[in-house]
Amino acid sequence: MTQSVTLKPYQPRVFSGVQPTGNLHLGNYLGAIKRFAELQDGHDCIYCVVDMHAITMPQDPVELTRATREVTAAFLAAGIDAKKHIVFNQSQVAGHAELAWVFNCIARMGWLNRMTQFKEKAGKDRENASIGLFAYPTLMAADILVYRATHVPVGEDQKQHLELTRDIAQKFNFDFGDRIRALGLESGDYFPQPEPLIAGPAPRVMSLRDGTKKMSKSDASDNSRLNLTDDADAIAQKIRKAKTDPEPLPGEAEGLKGRPEAENLVTIFAALSGREPATILSEFGGGQFSTFKNALVELSVEKLSPIGAEMRRLTGDPAMIDAVLKDGAERARAIAEPVMRDVRGILGFIQG
Repeated sequence: MTQSVTLKPYQPRVFSGVQPTGNLHLGNYLGAIKRFAELQDGHDCIYCVVDMHAITMPQDPVELTRATREVTAAFLAAGIDAKKHIVFNQSQVAGHAELAWVFNCIARMGWLNRMTQFKEKAGKDRENASIGLFAYPTLMAADILVYRATHVPVGEDQKQHLELTRDIAQKFNFDFGDRIRALGLESGDYFPQPEPLIAGPAPRVMSLRDGTKKMSKSDASDNSRLNLTDDADAIAQKIRKAKTDPEPLPGEAEGLKGRPEAENLVTIFAALSGREPATILSEFGGGQFSTFKNALVELSVEKLSPIGAEMRRLTGDPAMIDAVLKDGAERARAIAEPVMRDVRGILGFIQG
């Protein structure tokens, strides 16, 4: 008996994920998690802690467990509603790995060889890089398409991977178009072409100790970053110690050129306040950094310390976080498994 595929049109759906790399900081919040929370209004969202992506590089298993719970806590503390939307960790839904293998057989080596992130992460020792690191863009494509997601919030560094996802979807639809139509999907396009969701450029948050380097968890100095779990005292201390230069703030954005530390602090102030840098400079331009920093401390504590406090509360109850992930995984599987049944039928796999 012929197995029919899903006939419903694509349901508008947002998918995105965050790697559990530990020590989430302000850059992670402003670049991804804050945007995820904002997208909840008017969208059906699936947010994933992509722990399978994490193991493309060596991981301490104990630290991976802790970091997975920390990212989940950050999602919840930032305001993501895990009852209205889906929050889960990738490894609990087998469809991600199964569809990734299918896409490994669809994608071409030449496509993956063009991925710049592999070159950056593998460095000069490419021969010793894992196959997982090379092929993880196909897993990323599976993450999105196992839910037939239609929209993906992406930053500049992920645009290339979303383009690859679209190429894989297009090739699958083309290669199996006759089969898809024979099974009852008239258009022959089983997978959608997911669109990027771009809500304006994400602020590029730099180190508090060196305005020419991105804020990073790998920096040896903890004073280089605002961790999401920092309390009010730590936030205040780090901002007051943040590197600046001897000149007062300029009155216009043009005056920030060649002053990376000043530009970074203004960028952070603007992002946390939801205002344009020009309005920040019109208010504080010409004044001393101490006045500006005091205002930035007050704003940062107001915006970040409640998130940190809630994260500390949530991570103190790992059973509750695990229950959220389990519930999310069950709901994610309910979407993914019918898609995988369709894919198996399209490929000609015999199913029980």
